[in-house]
Amino acid sequence: MYKTPIYDELRQVERDVVEGERRLAEQEALVVELKRQGQNTDNAEKELERLRQNQRRCDQDRQRLLSLLQP
Repeated sequence: MYKTPIYDELRQVERDVVEGERRLAEQEALVVELKRQGQNTDNAEKELERLRQNQRRCDQDRQRLLSLLQP
């Protein structure tokens, strides 16, 4: 099996995971701040759930790629 394309894709997925974690942290902080201010959090919480779903997909992609690299 030619592994270079897998490593290339894995590098991109790893970058996506790191970026996703950053975005999740920002969104979680926004929800906390909105709650602290007594504001409506519905849209922020929906976005947070969307980001969590994306992160789960990235994590699954990473695991899939890592499994392809196992002997």
